[in-house]
Amino acid sequence: MRALRRFTVRASLPEELRPLSQLVMNLRWSWHPETRDLFEALDPELWRKCGGDPVKVLGEVSAERLAALAKDRRFLRRMQDVVDDLQEYLTAPHWYQSLGAEAPATIAYFSAEFGITEVLPQYSGGLGILAGDHLKAASDLGVPLIGVGLLYRAGYFEQSLSPDGWQLEHYPSLDPHGLPVKLLRQPDGSAVVITVPLPEGRTLHAHVWRAQVGRVCLLLLDSDIEENAPAERSVTDRLYGGDEDHRLRQEMLLGIGGVRALRAYCSSTGTPQPEVFHANEGHAGFQGVERIRELTESHGLSFAEALQAVRAGTVFTTHTPVPAGIDRFPRALIERYFAGFGVPLDQLIALGAEQDPSKFNMAHMGLRLAQRANGVSRLHGIVSRYMFQDLWPGFDPDDVPIGYITNGVHAPTWTAREMIELGAQTSSEGDPLVIDGPEHFDGVDKIPAADLWSTRRRLRARLIEEVRRRLRETLLARGAGEAEVGWTDTAFDPDVLTIGFARRVPSYKRLTLMLRDPERLKALLLDPQRPIQIIIAGKSHPADDTGKQLIQEMVRFADDPEIRHRITFLPGYDIGMASYLMSGCDVWLNNPLRPLEASGTSGMKSALNGGLNLSIRDGWWDEWYDGQNGWAIPTADGIADPDRRDEVEARAIYDLLSTQVVPRFYETDRDGIPTRWVEMVRHTLRETGPKVLATRMLRDYVRQLYVPAAGSAREMAQSGYGAARTEAGWRAHLLEHWGDVRVAHVEATGAGDTPEIGSTLALRAEVELPGLTPSDVEVQAAYGRVDDTDALHEVTTVPMQHEQTDGTRHWFTATLPLERTGAFGYTVRVLPHSAHLADPAELGVVAHP
Repeated sequence: MRALRRFTVRASLPEELRPLSQLVMNLRWSWHPETRDLFEALDPELWRKCGGDPVKVLGEVSAERLAALAKDRRFLRRMQDVVDDLQEYLTAPHWYQSLGAEAPATIAYFSAEFGITEVLPQYSGGLGILAGDHLKAASDLGVPLIGVGLLYRAGYFEQSLSPDGWQLEHYPSLDPHGLPVKLLRQPDGSAVVITVPLPEGRTLHAHVWRAQVGRVCLLLLDSDIEENAPAERSVTDRLYGGDEDHRLRQEMLLGIGGVRALRAYCSSTGTPQPEVFHANEGHAGFQGVERIRELTESHGLSFAEALQAVRAGTVFTTHTPVPAGIDRFPRALIERYFAGFGVPLDQLIALGAEQDPSKFNMAHMGLRLAQRANGVSRLHGIVSRYMFQDLWPGFDPDDVPIGYITNGVHAPTWTAREMIELGAQTSSEGDPLVIDGPEHFDGVDKIPAADLWSTRRRLRARLIEEVRRRLRETLLARGAGEAEVGWTDTAFDPDVLTIGFARRVPSYKRLTLMLRDPERLKALLLDPQRPIQIIIAGKSHPADDTGKQLIQEMVRFADDPEIRHRITFLPGYDIGMASYLMSGCDVWLNNPLRPLEASGTSGMKSALNGGLNLSIRDGWWDEWYDGQNGWAIPTADGIADPDRRDEVEARAIYDLLSTQVVPRFYETDRDGIPTRWVEMVRHTLRETGPKVLATRMLRDYVRQLYVPAAGSAREMAQSGYGAARTEAGWRAHLLEHWGDVRVAHVEATGAGDTPEIGSTLALRAEVELPGLTPSDVEVQAAYGRVDDTDALHEVTTVPMQHEQTDGTRHWFTATLPLERTGAFGYTVRVLPHSAHLADPAELGVVAHP
């Protein structure tokens, strides 16, 4: 028989141990070693059995053991020390508190997934792990963030393998009462219920669960409640599951319901309502639509006026390097769901408009609803500007207003405790959580090479032990008998160069590129003097049969008895497995099809542990590869044939391994230490480590996006949103007359027939502005290197000064320096100008000669 529902029964804690409930409900334990040590001390054997999950431990520890600990003075003192440390962490001022009144009082951060800990499985891959690290770093820095997401009752999925290597998915039922979350309640004790309107008079109801991530609150909406009909109860069943109808309802609950949950939470706790709303990908786009509806109803604003106010305080982050990765819904579906929502349907549809009029594009809506937008690495910023340039017609990709903030990872979560205790993340410049600016982890220079190497070997040995355990369990689950799995006890070797490859399995990440020449790979694996071993993991989306075929191909290769002790594919990739892989692997391999890797944070986590990256120059690695922190795999960008390109790049991987990576690892001094390898490890820890920190990323978000967005939002809200009304009126007037704006004539003087470096060029432009004034525009001179097609490169722009007016004709002037030799070109352009524009390209209009 199968249970109808499941729930968790927890032990009743003695009064002396009540503080353990406070500790277990704050997810800081997931990155705080002393708190984890305390929970392990409850029952070390049970701790191992429960996989280091303190929630399970508290649920299963015996009453006798608790009674004994309640009388153990040493344990009680130790527990109180941990409680006091948490209290100080939660209340003491941190970096953010030094910023002053210009910093927003509260920031809302929306994401479809959050990877905090494997105990709370609400993530599928990099997007969720990034979101989790975003919250953790915000907590460490004191940033007043509130996370908003959904509570999926079956999470993403648990992965296993069939006997023939095909991925199998399992969806365990999660009981929120057995998770480290609490129900958001009304003052009378009843649960807060959020509602979202649906077609045909139906309503989607949701409870709100609170997870405490250090200082940061995470709100998770749950539709599996009695108030809902069966169809609505299943809305939050699975992450990224279901058809278009299902996904749309999920995203409406995330965006619309998320804003309503925020309002309820802030009201009930006295927390200031958010000034800044950060949408992490397009899934959360409807949060802007809900805020527009609020303003039209509460302040009588028009849609255009409310849009100005909402855009001012909205930040949008895109993680997608390809159009295929964007959520797109049939326009007819949007019309059906939003027909009676409370905003003009035609204007809502315009927010998600794209080239195909039958589609509604969630990323386009996210960009149109946000005054500030960013990609997640320098290269991804460039890719994003090209990908979305149609939203800003008339502008070169370089002028598209999408910046970048390179992702980071949360060091306390992802760095092995041994490395931290060794001093590999200390700096003479001060505590990374306190100082503000570039730094180096120069404490690593004081660590003897022998100590650094022995620590790396210890971490590798721990990984190998875990791999053997998981390998044995996987084979038994695939149908092998006990007599057939004895070889796993000696599989892999703690003294062999260990390479890791773990990530989602879409085709562009090229899981099987290493199999391009199987005989050459076998030779590397089985080299009698200098072998390598490879540990592989990753999940394919349940609907992606191509990805599953790649996994099956890899599993079948690794099943070969000749090499199975040197290469394996491990199912069940999650935060728990990743912590072993990131800390224990010597080399982190990443070979995506450039430039389709937006950032790729797994290699960052490896670097924090002294791992060296072997990667295509894509995502963050394109930015921070410096020749000493690993190896860059040459790309075959000029080869159009994808099969040929794969062949060339696979050969480059084999060549790098055999001629550079392997020799450097195995070349040791008389003490058995590979000194050149250790110096690369030391350099990686010192130079790359500080760059990949999530705290660096959060500071960038605060300075570049959150603080400016808060300032803009406050300006728009002044005088009962009078500024928003005025700005909307100005924009409507400008756009009405923009079609008549014209650069009538440009003349240049001063350089002579043979310009020389050091001279100047005087420009004078005649601009026609019917219906507009010079204060409505910014006239710019753009100049730089020019190619044979007259295209400008390495462009510099300078504002031109208004000189003269005659009716609708106006003259502007500027002086251009001739600072380098070679072909030189210039042009003039006219852009809108307002003090409330974050970027002159924001309105998507420009006039050229």
